[in-house]
Amino acid sequence: MENLLNVIHKCIQNDRREQKVLYEKYYGYCLKTVFRYIYNYDKAVDVVNDGFVKVFKNLYRFEVKTTETLEMMLMGWMRTIMVNTAIDQLRKNSFLPEIGQIPENSWTQEDKSQSSDQRILYKELVKEIRKLPPGYRAVFNMYMIDGFTHQEIATQLNITTGTSKSNLSKARVILQRILKIGEQEAVLCSI
Repeated sequence: MENLLNVIHKCIQNDRREQKVLYEKYYGYCLKTVFRYIYNYDKAVDVVNDGFVKVFKNLYRFEVKTTETLEMMLMGWMRTIMVNTAIDQLRKNSFLPEIGQIPENSWTQEDKSQSSDQRILYKELVKEIRKLPPGYRAVFNMYMIDGFTHQEIATQLNITTGTSKSNLSKARVILQRILKIGEQEAVLCSI
């Protein structure tokens, strides 16, 4: 963790080499985060790059409270920036759904500690979430995956708290229906 702390301090001092180290280490994580919102790979890459500009510009604001949880706190802080940058992009495009696919190797670029089963489940979950209408998808991602409160979601998306709760409920129903159909198909295929 001392190395990460050193990288952060050098990034704050605009050391381009250390910024590249941080960028390459967390690029895959950030791309997966953004891709839950922006499904066009090229646009998602642009959003990630915009997000990293914000990360480097504001890294001096990142508070290091303890080195034991440094990486976890940094990843959470960066995730928030990436989600907000993705939402800004969606808002700019009036929440039009993005269509595209993330390259297969992007699922394995980051977090070698994840088992292949976890990567497959994550990929399948994202695939099913993509089927949701854009408003439901944004609320589902923000609440269930990124941990925003309904009030925070309402503020970010410029909707009411009630609309956020309603969209989450409807998204859950749709996903349950999709997953139930998938289970039935799996049973039929195994017979």
